[in-house]
Amino acid sequence: MESPENGGRGPRRARGRPRGWDDKTEQNTIKSLDRAMEVFEFLSEAQGKALTAIAGEMGQSPATVYRILVTLEGRGLVEFDAEEQLWHIGPRAFVIGARFLRRTSLVERARPVLRRLMEATGETANLGVGRDASVLFLSQVETEASIRAFFPPGTLSPMHASGIGKALLAHMDEDRLARVLKVAVLTAFTDHTLTDAEALRQDLGVIRTRGYSIDNEEKNAGMRCIAAPIFDMHGEVTAGLSVSGPTSRIGLDQVAPLSGHVLAAAHDLTAAIGGVTPPRN
Repeated sequence: MESPENGGRGPRRARGRPRGWDDKTEQNTIKSLDRAMEVFEFLSEAQGKALTAIAGEMGQSPATVYRILVTLEGRGLVEFDAEEQLWHIGPRAFVIGARFLRRTSLVERARPVLRRLMEATGETANLGVGRDASVLFLSQVETEASIRAFFPPGTLSPMHASGIGKALLAHMDEDRLARVLKVAVLTAFTDHTLTDAEALRQDLGVIRTRGYSIDNEEKNAGMRCIAAPIFDMHGEVTAGLSVSGPTSRIGLDQVAPLSGHVLAAAHDLTAAIGGVTPPRN
Protein backbone atom coordinates (compact mmCIF):
# COMPACT_ATOMS: atom_id res chain seq x y z
CA MET A 1 0.00 0.00 0.00
CA GLU A 2 1.34 3.43 -0.95
CA SER A 3 1.34 6.12 1.68
CA PRO A 4 0.91 9.84 0.98
CA GLU A 5 3.38 10.50 3.79
CA ASN A 6 6.28 9.18 1.69
CA GLY A 7 5.19 10.71 -1.59
CA GLY A 8 3.60 7.54 -2.97
CA ARG A 9 6.94 5.77 -3.20
CA GLY A 10 5.59 2.45 -1.96
CA PRO A 11 5.39 0.91 1.50
CA ARG A 12 7.54 2.41 4.19
CA ARG A 13 9.88 0.28 6.26
CA ALA A 14 9.20 0.16 9.97
CA ARG A 15 11.33 2.71 11.79
CA GLY A 16 14.14 1.13 13.79
CA ARG A 17 14.68 -1.85 11.50
CA PRO A 18 16.73 -1.91 8.28
CA ARG A 19 15.65 -3.59 5.08
CA GLY A 20 15.71 -7.35 5.50
CA TRP A 21 15.33 -7.10 9.30
CA ASP A 22 13.46 -10.40 9.36
CA ASP A 23 16.50 -12.20 7.98
CA LYS A 24 17.83 -14.34 10.83
CA THR A 25 21.01 -15.53 9.13
CA GLU A 26 24.45 -15.04 10.65
CA GLN A 27 25.03 -11.89 8.61
CA ASN A 28 22.70 -10.08 11.01
CA THR A 29 24.47 -11.37 14.13
CA ILE A 30 27.50 -9.75 15.74
CA LYS A 31 29.32 -12.85 16.94
CA SER A 32 31.59 -11.05 19.38
CA LEU A 33 28.61 -9.32 20.99
CA ASP A 34 26.71 -12.59 21.15
CA ARG A 35 29.68 -14.24 22.87
CA ALA A 36 29.92 -11.33 25.32
CA MET A 37 26.26 -11.69 26.22
CA GLU A 38 26.77 -15.40 26.83
CA VAL A 39 29.51 -14.58 29.34
CA PHE A 40 27.35 -11.88 30.94
CA GLU A 41 24.36 -14.22 31.32
CA PHE A 42 26.58 -17.00 32.67
CA LEU A 43 28.04 -14.70 35.32
CA SER A 44 24.56 -13.45 36.28
CA GLU A 45 23.57 -17.02 37.18
CA ALA A 46 26.87 -17.97 38.82
CA GLN A 47 28.14 -14.94 40.68
CA GLY A 48 31.56 -14.82 42.23
CA LYS A 49 33.57 -16.76 39.65
CA ALA A 50 37.28 -16.75 38.89
CA LEU A 51 38.39 -16.14 35.31
CA THR A 52 39.66 -19.70 34.89
CA ALA A 53 36.39 -21.12 36.23
CA ILE A 54 34.28 -19.03 33.84
CA ALA A 55 36.43 -19.94 30.86
CA GLY A 56 36.55 -23.62 31.78
CA GLU A 57 32.84 -24.02 32.45
CA MET A 58 31.92 -22.14 29.28
CA GLY A 59 34.48 -23.86 27.10
CA GLN A 60 36.09 -20.55 26.08
CA SER A 61 39.70 -19.44 26.15
CA PRO A 62 40.71 -17.39 29.23
CA ALA A 63 42.10 -14.64 26.98
CA THR A 64 38.77 -14.24 25.16
CA VAL A 65 36.73 -14.28 28.36
CA TYR A 66 39.11 -11.78 29.98
CA ARG A 67 38.71 -9.30 27.12
CA ILE A 68 34.95 -9.61 27.38
CA LEU A 69 34.94 -9.11 31.15
CA VAL A 70 37.19 -6.06 30.94
CA THR A 71 34.92 -4.55 28.30
CA LEU A 72 31.82 -5.20 30.41
CA GLU A 73 33.64 -3.85 33.46
CA GLY A 74 34.22 -0.60 31.61
CA ARG A 75 30.44 -0.26 31.27
CA GLY A 76 29.81 -1.16 34.90
CA LEU A 77 28.00 -4.36 33.95
CA VAL A 78 30.49 -6.54 35.82
CA GLU A 79 33.04 -5.80 38.51
CA PHE A 80 36.22 -7.45 39.74
CA ASP A 81 37.04 -8.21 43.37
CA ALA A 82 40.82 -7.84 43.36
CA GLU A 83 41.22 -9.32 46.83
CA GLU A 84 39.25 -12.48 46.11
CA GLN A 85 40.16 -12.54 42.40
CA LEU A 86 36.51 -13.08 41.52
CA TRP A 87 34.17 -11.51 38.96
CA HIS A 88 30.63 -10.38 39.85
CA ILE A 89 27.68 -8.71 38.15
CA GLY A 90 28.07 -4.92 38.42
CA PRO A 91 25.68 -2.17 39.53
CA ARG A 92 24.92 -1.04 35.98
CA ALA A 93 23.15 -4.34 35.37
CA PHE A 94 20.69 -3.46 38.14
CA VAL A 95 20.06 -0.03 36.63
CA ILE A 96 19.25 -1.55 33.24
CA GLY A 97 17.09 -4.21 34.84
CA ALA A 98 15.16 -1.54 36.75
CA ARG A 99 14.46 0.25 33.47
CA PHE A 100 13.01 -2.97 32.09
CA LEU A 101 10.67 -3.20 35.08
CA ARG A 102 9.45 0.35 34.38
CA ARG A 103 8.20 -0.76 30.94
CA THR A 104 5.07 -2.10 32.54
CA SER A 105 2.78 -1.00 35.34
CA LEU A 106 2.55 -4.61 36.55
CA VAL A 107 5.30 -4.26 39.17
CA GLU A 108 4.12 -0.86 40.36
CA ARG A 109 0.51 -2.01 40.68
CA ALA A 110 1.56 -5.25 42.33
CA ARG A 111 3.40 -3.64 45.26
CA PRO A 112 0.33 -2.72 47.37
CA VAL A 113 -1.28 -6.06 46.54
CA LEU A 114 1.83 -7.96 47.62
CA ARG A 115 2.06 -5.85 50.77
CA ARG A 116 -1.54 -6.68 51.74
CA LEU A 117 -0.98 -10.35 50.94
CA MET A 118 2.10 -10.50 53.16
CA GLU A 119 0.26 -8.78 56.00
CA ALA A 120 -2.77 -11.07 55.66
CA THR A 121 -0.76 -14.29 55.60
CA GLY A 122 2.37 -13.41 57.56
CA GLU A 123 4.47 -14.94 54.76
CA THR A 124 6.66 -13.55 51.98
CA ALA A 125 4.69 -12.51 48.87
CA ASN A 126 6.22 -12.85 45.40
CA LEU A 127 5.49 -11.73 41.83
CA GLY A 128 6.87 -13.50 38.75
CA VAL A 129 6.45 -13.89 35.00
CA GLY A 130 7.40 -16.63 32.58
CA ARG A 131 10.68 -16.60 30.67
CA ASP A 132 11.02 -19.67 28.43
CA ALA A 133 10.76 -22.61 30.86
CA SER A 134 11.60 -20.53 33.94
CA VAL A 135 9.96 -18.03 36.25
CA LEU A 136 11.55 -14.58 36.43
CA PHE A 137 10.85 -13.05 39.83
CA LEU A 138 10.06 -9.34 39.53
CA SER A 139 9.13 -8.23 43.03
CA GLN A 140 8.87 -9.46 46.60
CA VAL A 141 7.55 -8.23 49.93
CA GLU A 142 9.30 -10.13 52.71
CA THR A 143 7.78 -11.25 55.96
CA GLU A 144 9.40 -10.04 59.16
CA ALA A 145 9.73 -13.62 60.43
CA SER A 146 13.30 -14.76 60.95
CA ILE A 147 12.93 -17.83 58.69
CA ARG A 148 11.64 -16.81 55.27
CA ALA A 149 11.83 -17.43 51.56
CA PHE A 150 14.02 -15.09 49.51
CA PHE A 151 13.68 -14.57 45.73
CA PRO A 152 15.34 -11.25 44.85
CA PRO A 153 14.19 -9.53 41.63
CA GLY A 154 15.94 -11.11 38.67
CA THR A 155 16.02 -14.61 40.15
CA LEU A 156 15.16 -17.39 37.70
CA SER A 157 13.57 -20.64 38.85
CA PRO A 158 12.47 -23.65 36.75
CA MET A 159 8.71 -23.59 36.15
CA HIS A 160 8.08 -27.25 36.94
CA ALA A 161 9.40 -26.83 40.51
CA SER A 162 7.84 -23.45 41.26
CA GLY A 163 4.42 -22.50 42.60
CA ILE A 164 4.19 -19.51 40.24
CA GLY A 165 5.66 -21.58 37.43
CA LYS A 166 3.03 -24.29 37.74
CA ALA A 167 0.27 -21.68 38.00
CA LEU A 168 1.49 -20.22 34.70
CA LEU A 169 1.81 -23.61 33.01
CA ALA A 170 -1.64 -24.69 34.13
CA HIS A 171 -3.32 -21.75 32.43
CA MET A 172 -1.42 -21.74 29.14
CA ASP A 173 -3.17 -22.86 25.97
CA GLU A 174 -2.12 -26.30 24.77
CA ASP A 175 0.19 -25.08 21.99
CA ARG A 176 2.08 -22.75 24.30
CA LEU A 177 2.28 -25.38 27.02
CA ALA A 178 3.65 -27.94 24.57
CA ARG A 179 6.37 -25.50 23.43
CA VAL A 180 7.45 -24.80 27.00
CA LEU A 181 7.50 -28.45 28.04
CA LYS A 182 9.47 -29.33 24.92
CA VAL A 183 12.44 -27.23 26.07
CA ALA A 184 11.98 -27.73 29.82
CA VAL A 185 14.46 -29.92 31.68
CA LEU A 186 12.51 -31.55 34.53
CA THR A 187 15.38 -31.59 36.99
CA ALA A 188 14.84 -33.25 40.36
CA PHE A 189 15.66 -30.82 43.18
CA THR A 190 14.07 -32.82 46.00
CA ASP A 191 12.23 -36.11 46.42
CA HIS A 192 8.98 -34.18 45.79
CA THR A 193 9.92 -32.66 42.41
CA LEU A 194 7.70 -33.71 39.52
CA THR A 195 10.16 -35.00 36.92
CA ASP A 196 7.71 -37.04 34.80
CA ALA A 197 5.92 -35.00 32.11
CA GLU A 198 2.67 -36.94 32.46
CA ALA A 199 2.64 -36.54 36.26
CA LEU A 200 3.27 -32.82 35.79
CA ARG A 201 0.39 -32.54 33.32
CA GLN A 202 -1.93 -34.29 35.78
CA ASP A 203 -0.94 -31.80 38.48
CA LEU A 204 -1.57 -28.91 36.08
CA GLY A 205 -5.09 -30.23 35.48
CA VAL A 206 -5.79 -30.19 39.22
CA ILE A 207 -4.39 -26.65 39.44
CA ARG A 208 -6.68 -25.42 36.63
CA THR A 209 -9.70 -26.82 38.44
CA ARG A 210 -9.02 -25.43 41.92
CA GLY A 211 -7.40 -22.16 40.73
CA TYR A 212 -4.13 -22.25 42.67
CA SER A 213 -0.91 -24.28 42.68
CA ILE A 214 1.25 -25.70 45.44
CA ASP A 215 5.01 -26.05 45.47
CA ASN A 216 5.15 -28.79 48.08
CA GLU A 217 8.88 -28.80 48.86
CA GLU A 218 9.52 -29.36 45.14
CA LYS A 219 12.36 -26.86 44.81
CA ASN A 220 13.67 -26.61 48.36
CA ALA A 221 13.11 -29.13 51.14
CA GLY A 222 11.28 -27.58 54.07
CA MET A 223 9.70 -24.76 51.99
CA ARG A 224 6.11 -24.61 50.71
CA CYS A 225 4.53 -22.14 48.29
CA ILE A 226 0.95 -21.35 47.21
CA ALA A 227 0.49 -19.44 43.95
CA ALA A 228 -2.23 -18.16 41.62
CA PRO A 229 -2.23 -16.74 38.08
CA ILE A 230 -2.75 -13.16 36.92
CA PHE A 231 -4.54 -12.55 33.63
CA ASP A 232 -4.39 -9.77 31.03
CA MET A 233 -7.23 -8.01 29.20
CA HIS A 234 -7.61 -11.00 26.86
CA GLY A 235 -7.98 -13.47 29.71
CA GLU A 236 -4.53 -14.92 29.02
CA VAL A 237 -2.15 -15.74 31.85
CA THR A 238 0.55 -13.08 32.07
CA ALA A 239 2.08 -13.42 35.56
CA GLY A 240 1.66 -15.12 38.91
CA LEU A 241 1.87 -14.26 42.58
CA SER A 242 2.50 -16.42 45.60
CA VAL A 243 3.19 -16.70 49.29
CA SER A 244 6.07 -18.88 50.40
CA GLY A 245 7.53 -19.95 53.69
CA PRO A 246 8.79 -22.85 55.78
CA THR A 247 6.64 -25.96 56.16
CA SER A 248 6.78 -25.42 59.92
CA ARG A 249 4.46 -22.43 59.41
CA ILE A 250 2.74 -23.41 56.14
CA GLY A 251 1.53 -26.84 57.12
CA LEU A 252 -0.82 -28.80 54.88
CA ASP A 253 -3.70 -27.70 57.12
CA GLN A 254 -2.81 -24.08 56.31
CA VAL A 255 -2.93 -24.47 52.53
CA ALA A 256 -6.71 -24.02 52.21
CA PRO A 257 -7.03 -20.82 54.29
CA LEU A 258 -3.89 -19.28 52.78
CA SER A 259 -5.04 -20.12 49.25
CA GLY A 260 -8.08 -17.90 49.77
CA HIS A 261 -5.84 -14.89 50.40
CA VAL A 262 -3.65 -15.78 47.39
CA LEU A 263 -6.64 -16.12 45.05
CA ALA A 264 -8.11 -12.83 46.27
CA ALA A 265 -4.78 -11.04 45.73
CA ALA A 266 -4.45 -12.50 42.22
CA HIS A 267 -7.98 -11.34 41.42
CA ASP A 268 -7.21 -7.84 42.73
CA LEU A 269 -4.02 -7.55 40.68
CA THR A 270 -5.72 -8.88 37.55
CA ALA A 271 -8.36 -6.16 37.95
CA ALA A 272 -5.70 -3.51 38.67
CA ILE A 273 -4.00 -4.11 35.31
CA GLY A 274 -7.30 -4.23 33.42
CA GLY A 275 -7.30 -8.01 33.12
CA VAL A 276 -10.13 -10.49 33.00
CA THR A 277 -10.16 -13.70 35.05
CA PRO A 278 -11.60 -16.51 32.90
CA PRO A 279 -13.96 -19.06 34.43
CA ARG A 280 -12.32 -22.16 35.86
CA ASN A 281 -12.50 -25.38 33.88
